[in-house]
Amino acid sequence: MAAPGICARRGVLRNKSSVFSALLHRTAPKDVFAQRGPGNRSVRAASHAPETQHDHTYCLGLVRSRDYEGFVCSLLLPEEARRSALALRAFNVELAQVKDSVSQKTIGLMRMQFWKTAIDEIYRDEPPNQPISMELWRAVRKHYLTKRWLLRIISEREKDLDDRAYRNLQELESYSENTQSSLLYLLLETLGVKNVHADHAASHLGKAQGIVTCLRATPYHSTRRRVYVPMDLCAKHGASQEDFIRGSRENSVRDVVFDIASQAHAHLQHARSFRENVPPGATPAFLNTVGLEDYLQRLRRADFDVFHPGLQNRNPLLPIQLYLRSWRNSY
Repeated sequence: MAAPGICARRGVLRNKSSVFSALLHRTAPKDVFAQRGPGNRSVRAASHAPETQHDHTYCLGLVRSRDYEGFVCSLLLPEEARRSALALRAFNVELAQVKDSVSQKTIGLMRMQFWKTAIDEIYRDEPPNQPISMELWRAVRKHYLTKRWLLRIISEREKDLDDRAYRNLQELESYSENTQSSLLYLLLETLGVKNVHADHAASHLGKAQGIVTCLRATPYHSTRRRVYVPMDLCAKHGASQEDFIRGSRENSVRDVVFDIASQAHAHLQHARSFRENVPPGATPAFLNTVGLEDYLQRLRRADFDVFHPGLQNRNPLLPIQLYLRSWRNSY
């Protein structure tokens, strides 16, 4: 007969598993944004506006379709932080897709200005009646989120509209810090964590996330004749932008990828060096380490061929791996 403590733990595990499974298979309406897009700025939500499932469902669907790893990580957060985390990730996705969804930089700047204004209005308790804005407003009211991190994400995405390659690895790291690390700082706030060691870990994990995202997106960008890998590394190894556009698998391209991946791995290891001092309550915010580690290992097995077909497929075991890491409460 199993001990009472073990039975209790199994019960918690089964309950958590059933909730995770139910949320993982939820779907969202596809026409929500068409009904309530960023253009609907004339309508304002009163400060006493009731919470609507409509806004939450939209954010959940957006994150699930555009940031699947982030979606699964969000489902594994404590219930009190889950909805706010999905709002933050939906906000991040919305900003990230501006660059690829506009034909002119001017239009992209207008959309960024909308979000700058929206953040100001959210903190005045006058959010635009738009799903992501409304969910962000609820998250801000519930967790007292730091406005500076939200604005920093917008400003960095706005600068990225210039559509040029990073001059060096430090530029890519700075971009990653201002976007991905800022998102992690906000996720820590939804968990009620204020800890300098957790912040240091978040800084390095955000940089690792940004670097890996750059590598993962390289094949997609090459089909659009765009290259964002650091130019100093290309010059160092004798690889040209045209090599990346052609999807070259030559050693010079692999050497560039190796250097970039090595820096991501170094940040991942540095973040883990803080584990002993990071409070347990912060660990759920760092579940993205599972996806980072998975991609870097698969890239190594592909001999740093960033265009290898196997790297373009989603790991079907990732949700299980994330769930097990969450259960162990480690990153």
